[in-house]
Amino acid sequence: MSISKDQVIDFIYDEVRMLDEGRYDEWLALWLKDGHYWMPLDYKQSDPHTVTSLMYEDLFMLKLRIERLNGARTFSQKPKSRCHHVIQRPFVDEIDETAGTCVATTFMHYVETRLDEQQLLALTARHELALVDGALRIANKRVDILNCDAAFRNIQLLP
Repeated sequence: MSISKDQVIDFIYDEVRMLDEGRYDEWLALWLKDGHYWMPLDYKQSDPHTVTSLMYEDLFMLKLRIERLNGARTFSQKPKSRCHHVIQRPFVDEIDETAGTCVATTFMHYVETRLDEQQLLALTARHELALVDGALRIANKRVDILNCDAAFRNIQLLP
């Protein structure tokens, strides 16, 4: 089965909708077991292993994050944080039919709110996707914050 640009674009729209609607377990099911969610600390950072990152989470850590967000006893999330992604149409940068992989870049504004606090972040997301059993899955996701060198409040959810 081949990967189409429309399939990749629809996948990314579906992913952000899951996050906006708080469907975190469905979102986790999109990930490959060896995938990583990376949010670099520095502009144009090239390595998550030798330089500090805001986030570099494998599936185990993502599951812990989701358990905390879904938990009834997570007092720091009462009331729960909410988010909204406003994304541009994703750019499909590469499709490798032989490997069944693709790379897409999406520019977005991300809003996270809780109580009377709201923060707006300008982001670039880079998805590395793989076709597994006829469905796209997230192999890696990198989220670069435009003003990554600024001071932030806690980012509770997942841009």
